[in-house]
Amino acid sequence: MAKKKILLLSDDLRMHSGIATQSKTIVMNTLHHYDWAQIAGAIKHPDKGKVMDMRESLEKDMGYKDVYCRLYPVDGYGSPEVLREVMQLEKPDAILHYTDPRFWGWLYQMEHELRREIPIFYYNIWDDLPYPRWNEPFYESCDLIMNISKQTHNIVDKVCRTTPRTDWDSTYVPHGIETKSFHPIDKKDKKLLKFSENVFQGNEYDFVVFWNNRNIKRKLPADVILAYKYFCDMLPKEKAERCALIMHTAPKDPNGTDLPAVVEELCPDYDIIFSHQGLSDMELCYLYNLSDVTINMASNEGFGLGTCESLHCGTPISVNVTGGLQDQCGFKYKDKFITYKEYDWIESLHDHRKWKNNPDLTWGEWCKPVWPANRSIQGSIPTPYIWDDRPDAEDFADALKEWYDMGREERKRCGRIGHDWVNGEESMMSSEWLGKNFIDHMETAFEKWQPRKRFTMYKA
Repeated sequence: MAKKKILLLSDDLRMHSGIATQSKTIVMNTLHHYDWAQIAGAIKHPDKGKVMDMRESLEKDMGYKDVYCRLYPVDGYGSPEVLREVMQLEKPDAILHYTDPRFWGWLYQMEHELRREIPIFYYNIWDDLPYPRWNEPFYESCDLIMNISKQTHNIVDKVCRTTPRTDWDSTYVPHGIETKSFHPIDKKDKKLLKFSENVFQGNEYDFVVFWNNRNIKRKLPADVILAYKYFCDMLPKEKAERCALIMHTAPKDPNGTDLPAVVEELCPDYDIIFSHQGLSDMELCYLYNLSDVTINMASNEGFGLGTCESLHCGTPISVNVTGGLQDQCGFKYKDKFITYKEYDWIESLHDHRKWKNNPDLTWGEWCKPVWPANRSIQGSIPTPYIWDDRPDAEDFADALKEWYDMGREERKRCGRIGHDWVNGEESMMSSEWLGKNFIDHMETAFEKWQPRKRFTMYKA
């Protein structure tokens, strides 16, 4: 039987953004079941206008046989004209789009035209509450919504509740990390040791903190430096000298700040290492394995790939309790793992007054969560309101001190538990689970799908 073909609209899967990385993971783990074409977006795409047939490279590099994957590079995310042209060439069975709905206004305006022929699937994330009521028309334009976080699943459910539908599905499908790329490595591995020498320049450290994010405002990179300083200030001088913070990011970014200037003023006495060159997955895996803890302080975060990759490498984490980062903590309520269904009444765990010291709430040993100390409403014309969940740098410093005092062997034990958890059914955060979930839910959507009628009748 011929495979169904999916047309993916997202970042070019050959690129290195989080969206591109997950696009690649989705495709790689479903190629045995589906054929794929992609309208492959990028800013000022160098391959714009070309058609990239990926079959030969996939068969050579990945060992796949009898696969179909073709890319149509475009600037941005495309246009109605590009979509119609690619659909005429590829004749897909469904469209799958991915990332913020604001980028897909032109697609939703075409939904009646498109859904007369094929279903529209959406891999969806929304960072935070309050409920984005303006997204309702976007969500209602889709036949299947796979939500990256439990909180997002609740958001879609609440936003669409005013006009309930029976012909679509909304479900929870978290990001999946490629297990062949991110995994624990023996500390005596020769390649790891050589990589360590290059990173640390011969210095030996007892405690290494890793931060892997873009240098943009919502990731709070300067606050990360401040938290590290506060942590080191708690230690005797000789012990602080044997600690390091690795920041894998661009040291200067117009969307963020000048981090070397921040270090010079706020943290001149402690070791901060900038890793700003492009790294392969294996080199990034080395950095996770060389670290004692990975942190994410972002005030808005849809998922947070870096800390999940860290857990796959057996390195524990500390994260801000916001957005999709909540899902990586392994939260339990009354000793039962919180599922997406509980978010119907939880809505979000980011309120420290309600949840920080709640005796019924516990979390996995692999994580030391930090609750936001301040929540403010931010917004713009297209997105009028959203919580900005800002943690206190001193609270993160306290979490780092707890990891430090624990000792390396105990940290390793916690990391191993985290590794097993992200690979298991309770979290479903591996590439294998991602592929399985996508196939299961898209096949169900195909079975339920009914083409839209040519006209919709309204009573005057």
